Amino acid sequence: MRERTLDRVRKLLAKAERTDNEHERATFMAAASALMAKYGIESLAPGEVRSSPADRVVTLPNPWAREKARLVSLVAQAVRCRPLLIGRGDGGHRVHIFGFAADLERADLLATSLLLQMASGLSRVRPSPTVTAVRAYRRSWLLGFTDEVYRLLRVAESAAVADASPGTALVLADRGAEVDRAVAERYPRIRVSIPRTSGTGYRDGVEAGRHADLGRTGVGQVFAPALGSSGG
Repeated sequence: MRERTLDRVRKLLAKAERTDNEHERATFMAAASALMAKYGIESLAPGEVRSSPADRVVTLPNPWAREKARLVSLVAQAVRCRPLLIGRGDGGHRVHIFGFAADLERADLLATSLLLQMASGLSRVRPSPTVTAVRAYRRSWLLGFTDEVYRLLRVAESAAVADASPGTALVLADRGAEVDRAVAERYPRIRVSIPRTSGTGYRDGVEAGRHADLGRTGVGQVFAPALGSSGG
């Protein structure tokens, strides 16, 4: 069943990539997001071998390394992983992601796709002639794109849980606690930070995120593409 679900997701994404119609793309995104959330619920099926949380460190290269790391973090968080931004290293910004195998797989597929979508969208951005701080505009666009994508993924995840069998929420809470314990063992002190932006591209980024199509399906090719031609 899970393989059939992923196959349907891949077909939806392929259709989304072939259309230039934003409304069609948004429809494909909604369907693919719902199926991806269903895949996450299916991984909780009784009788499965009980696993423990795993983790991986991902390095996002420049340009726009910090903004890419934020996208990866929020996508991982949306699909029930626990990401931590651990700063610069290995030529970029690093994210340490904790989660169960199926959720790490979903984070991998979605983040790889959405990084490509964000890169494509940023390359098409043409700020108004009245915009004088172009770099700030582009950064705020990236933040808006990421926030909207996160919101849409959370909607799909919540709907999947609501449609699941009784007790699913308790199982998810238990798994979440296990992931939190794994994080605490590695990082006993965690500092929370909130990004700030002064640019005017946030709303345009939100609109682009709303029509994101989840892009490509290259599980294992995670987080490789660069964004734009300038950034930090």
